[in-house]
Amino acid sequence: MLDGSILKNLQLAHQSSDSGQRSLNFGVYYKNTLVALCHALEDSILESQTHPLVITAFQRGKWYLEEAERYGAIAQQSEAVVIMASDDAGFADHPTSQRPNVNIVPLQDDDPVAQEWHLIIVSPNYMAMVLCQELSTADYADLGLPQTDLERRFYGFWTFEPDLVLETAELAIAHLGSYQPTLQAQLAQRLATITQQAAQPQALCRQPTSERLGEVVARVVDYLRIHQTTLDSTTGQRPQSRHQNLDQNLTSNELQAFLRAAQLIDQADLSNPLAATEVATLAEAMGHLLDLPTWQLHRLRLAGLLSRVAGIGASHLDTSLPEPEDLDATSLPLTCALTPGTQVLRTMPRLRAIATIITHQTEWWNGKGYPSGLSGDEIPLESRILGLATAFQQHLAKRRSDRPGETASLTADQWLDAFVACQVDQSDRWDPKLLDTLELLVNGLRQGLELPIVTPKIAAGLWLLDSHCDQSPLVVWGQNPDRSSTLLH
Repeated sequence: MLDGSILKNLQLAHQSSDSGQRSLNFGVYYKNTLVALCHALEDSILESQTHPLVITAFQRGKWYLEEAERYGAIAQQSEAVVIMASDDAGFADHPTSQRPNVNIVPLQDDDPVAQEWHLIIVSPNYMAMVLCQELSTADYADLGLPQTDLERRFYGFWTFEPDLVLETAELAIAHLGSYQPTLQAQLAQRLATITQQAAQPQALCRQPTSERLGEVVARVVDYLRIHQTTLDSTTGQRPQSRHQNLDQNLTSNELQAFLRAAQLIDQADLSNPLAATEVATLAEAMGHLLDLPTWQLHRLRLAGLLSRVAGIGASHLDTSLPEPEDLDATSLPLTCALTPGTQVLRTMPRLRAIATIITHQTEWWNGKGYPSGLSGDEIPLESRILGLATAFQQHLAKRRSDRPGETASLTADQWLDAFVACQVDQSDRWDPKLLDTLELLVNGLRQGLELPIVTPKIAAGLWLLDSHCDQSPLVVWGQNPDRSSTLLH
């Protein structure tokens, strides 16, 4: 990273162990991926009434000119728009640049920000950003120089996290001081106001379980898929290896969109901020005890990490069940109710199996759960594991909250108490054989077994997807109940 760049300054603020800030997780993005991401995040401005402050860096004025008409529409829906780029002919003359709420900041060619690509959107009700820096010639050495513009690579990350977006906006505004001190002072004052507003309980940026988050994530995935379709149509125009790299980069960012949404939901729950990570760890540990194959452990972990996405719009879920004689097992995968969150997951074909696992985690062993009233081995094994791991984790979180101010480490008695709370529903809600597995895990934890709770590196999560992610759990386990019974004994 270039010294003096916004990305470098943010990274430095987070790398010190004394800063209290969590370390950042960077990835490499192709230009076509960043175009799709930025358009998706920008459309959330165009289709809402958030009226944000928008700060962008386009590298060169010619790239801004390609988007200038679009930014005219964005400016109409924004309180202020700041555009940074190295000066090109006509850069400041476009009609969009003349709007009263649009500020053009020509960068010096030696300014490290001239090598960066930023989109920072700040308002009390919507925050998002893309923060990247183009790879240098030296960085490209082993990868090979890009053959087309869309194959250019950038290093950085993107996020919806309000505090991180606000922190980055502050750094970007500070950078403007050497160019336009008056503008810097105006923006700093406005950012301070937005920061205060965003801290209020009614600020939608702090309410990630609202359906707006689902809409934003769905829009990101839609744009990435559109670019993927365009890429597929040009396969013959580039080597297959380059096409695969571009394709994987788009797929990786589809997955990142969901993981970032789940992470934001976790962070907003102050009483249980690591729920998804802990559920994923517990579910995967149970899978190991059941000697499940690696691909299934991957699915369990990914389902755990994404389980909270199902909570988007869950208050609108119809949990009523049809009468038992009306249930048709062959139609259940097509007719079961889905929350808006799981519907969003299904927009990515390779996550449909994960969506099915998450959807059916609320089924009961005795058939009285929802959404489909499945019972016994009709319930996908992964759904049974995920449901039990989720309930167990919630009991653990409650025991932590009962002892505020004390160490986050759980005692042997607390592990046992959480298990006993789950055991009450044995044979009604939970598979008795899975409770035996959980008991085995709890006994190990009480005797000193450690389960590291590690927040996943979102930009490196593509390994969680494999060919089995396309395979429906309902088909695998619903049609082969004997197989699940064999695994559990």
